[in-house]
Amino acid sequence: MTEPIFIGVAWPYANNLLHLGHVAGAYLPPDIFARYHRTKGDDVLMVSGSDQHGTPVTIRAETEGKSPAEVAAYYHQKFLESWAGLGITFDLYTTTGTPNHRAVVQDIFLKLLEKGYLYKDIVSQPYCPKCKRFLPDRYVEGVCPSCKMPGARGDQCDACGKPMNPADLINACCKLCGTPPEFRETEHFFLRLSAFQEPLLEWVKEQESHWRPNVQRFTRRYLEEGLRDRAITRDITWGIPVPLPGYENKRIYVWFEAVIGYLSASKEWAELKGDPEAWRKFWQEPCKSYYFIGKDNIPFHTIIWPAMLMGYGGLNLPYDVPSNEFLTIEAQKLSKSKNLAIWLEDFLSRYQPDALRYMLSVNMPDTSDTDFSWREFVRRNNDELVATYGNLVNRTLSMLQKHFEGRVPQHGALDERSLGMIARTEETLKTMDELLYACRFKEAIKAAMALASETNRYLDEKAPWKTVKMDKAAAADGLYTALCVISGLRTAFYPFLPFSSERLHRFLGYEGTIQADGWKLRRPVPGADLNTPEALYIKLDESIIEDETARMGLTST
Repeated sequence: MTEPIFIGVAWPYANNLLHLGHVAGAYLPPDIFARYHRTKGDDVLMVSGSDQHGTPVTIRAETEGKSPAEVAAYYHQKFLESWAGLGITFDLYTTTGTPNHRAVVQDIFLKLLEKGYLYKDIVSQPYCPKCKRFLPDRYVEGVCPSCKMPGARGDQCDACGKPMNPADLINACCKLCGTPPEFRETEHFFLRLSAFQEPLLEWVKEQESHWRPNVQRFTRRYLEEGLRDRAITRDITWGIPVPLPGYENKRIYVWFEAVIGYLSASKEWAELKGDPEAWRKFWQEPCKSYYFIGKDNIPFHTIIWPAMLMGYGGLNLPYDVPSNEFLTIEAQKLSKSKNLAIWLEDFLSRYQPDALRYMLSVNMPDTSDTDFSWREFVRRNNDELVATYGNLVNRTLSMLQKHFEGRVPQHGALDERSLGMIARTEETLKTMDELLYACRFKEAIKAAMALASETNRYLDEKAPWKTVKMDKAAAADGLYTALCVISGLRTAFYPFLPFSSERLHRFLGYEGTIQADGWKLRRPVPGADLNTPEALYIKLDESIIEDETARMGLTST
């Protein structure tokens, strides 16, 4: 039975290139999930876009002497190129700069205002006397009052993940000039977040069976501390205008606006496909909604966005928020200023995308922070992709080219060991089905690689390169069995390794796509033509370990 699946993916600020931390945390997992569900035949909608209105964009623009629109357009194009290079399959990747997004955001603003969930209040906001302007939260930095770490922003502390207000910071200063801000009164609209305290508590209790522990912990902590109303407008001229007269110099706050992008992108997708009402299937009919984010975004997706949806009414709440932890580089926290980041664009210019997808999948920070090291990347690539899986494919297909005229061999009655390998392939697909459905990606890909390892052992036992000289029928049985497993692995690895899986699909002589075959074992037809194989993966020289760590100013370990 098929089902509709909505996948919302975190919207990156269009102010810098993507690095591997972004990919591991929020962008590879949803693509794995979407490819799996599409292969099952489910109706998937996966959307995201570039956040053009965040203050990181305006800060970058001011630093470079450009307009925010110029900066956002440049990085949006870079994102599109990176998604294509890595094989990320959005149904729509858009921006917060579209007329459609503006209209949807303003509609939600007005509906919440009409229902009494927005109100006006005079508040004290940071004002820089040197820059002569009110400062958006991200323009204010200081020491976090909770964890005491420096570098906390006025909207959130990245070290402990706690949402923040500029007035809470210790030793606050203007990010641009370093001047301590003054606090002056100004009028803003507030979201009555406190009104949703009890409804959110009840809703969160219903999600405990399928939410990851880190998501539950973060969410419960903020709810137990008690929700406070939050300003949703700011004194700035870049962003979505407040749809009311008299507020021409204020804009809707990006933290309120950006999450609405999931809905606005869905409506834009529907318009583009020529069926303006198609979005309703994913938002107003029974549908499981998944939001893939990094752990620093948990409260925005388990508290604030659900509260906004509750207030608006008639729209599906999130079913799951599979948030990942952080990826460190060579055991050190990512730091752009110290060049402790591996940029996706740079990585893809030198290495195969599936090699990266494999490394980040098998080492995914799903329940705890994990580390990317060049030594481990080379080991995983050479020992697992090349020597285990790639070697299995190459030696099986090469023997069939050499001894069976490049065709699927005719087989006899298969022995118990051979039938067991085929049964294990079907069982592995079933197990992976359950794991992938539950967003347990690391376990799923390890199950696929375990099957590849066992099939290598099977081939070693059968030794068809020897038996083909004495008992060609026995060799045919062994190679046919291995071919069946390889056909299953093509499907099992497809969500993780799409480029090499599609190549293998063609080597096996199959037409169409892997997705069209469905999430099941497709048994090769005896006598069918196979295509000449090539190496699926490139073996890496160990010299790159020192080369790459040296480029980052580190010493390899």
